[in-house]
Amino acid sequence: MKLRVATYNIHKGVTSFGGRPRILALKQALAQLDADILFLQEVQGRHDLNAVRHTSNWPQQGQHEFIAGDSHHSAYGMNAVYDHGHHGNALISRFAISSSRNQDVSDHSYESRGILHCIVPVEGVEVHCYVIHLGLFAGGRRRQTAALIEAVRSSSPPDAPLIIAGDFNDWSNQLSKMLHIRLGVNEVFDQPIAKGLMGYFRKVSGMAPRIQPARTFPAVMPWLRLDRIYLRGFKVETAEVLRDGPWAKLSDHAPIISELSFK
Repeated sequence: MKLRVATYNIHKGVTSFGGRPRILALKQALAQLDADILFLQEVQGRHDLNAVRHTSNWPQQGQHEFIAGDSHHSAYGMNAVYDHGHHGNALISRFAISSSRNQDVSDHSYESRGILHCIVPVEGVEVHCYVIHLGLFAGGRRRQTAALIEAVRSSSPPDAPLIIAGDFNDWSNQLSKMLHIRLGVNEVFDQPIAKGLMGYFRKVSGMAPRIQPARTFPAVMPWLRLDRIYLRGFKVETAEVLRDGPWAKLSDHAPIISELSFK
C-alpha cells in the first residue's frame, strides 16, 4: 500500500507581513495535495481578534478542524497560549486517529514547543506519527531532540512504523545523525547528492556525496533546510518540495510531500 504524507508550517494561516488571512486558500491548496496524513505546525487553534477582524475570511472552529472538514480526522496539540487564543501542532489524517497525546518540550518561557504523538491505524498496522516544531536556538534543539528520542522510545514499539515530521529549525543539519543512531530513522531526502563542481570533485576523489535535507525556507526562494520527514519501516517512492504556484504565498515555509510504501 502507498501512503502519501506531507509536512507544512502554515504560519497560523496569515501572511508574514500585515497578518492578512490565508487560511481559506490554504485549505483549498492542501486539499489538492490529496495527502493521507498531514503534519502541520503553527496551527491556530483559536484567535479571538482575527475572528472579529476577519469575520468572512476566518473559520469559526480551530484551523485543524477547518482543514480536516468532514472527510478527515484531526488531532491538535496546544503549545503557545495567550489572552486572545493559542496555537500549536496538528495532525490531519484520512484514517481514524486511535489516540493522541501532546508533550510540552519548551526549553524556555519565550518559545512554547510540543511533541504531538498520534497513532494512526492503516490497514491494520499502527503507524506512530510525531508532529514536532523545534526551537530557534541550537542548545534548545538538542535538548528537545533528546526529549523526542525518549518520547518515541517510551511510546512506540521498537519495530513499529514511524513518521516524525515538522519544522526542525535545524538549518545546519546537526540532528539527523543523532536521530538515525538512536531511533533508526532516515529523512526522505537521505540520498547522495553529487552535483556541480564540488560533486565532481567528490566523485573523482572517491569521497562520499553529501546527504542534505531539502531547502524549504523562505517559501518565495527556499534557501534554509528547516523542514523534515523522518521515517522508519517505510520505503520512499517520491519526495518533493512544493515551491511553485500558490505555495510561495500561502506561508513563509514550503511544504514537503512524499509518497511512501510499507517495507
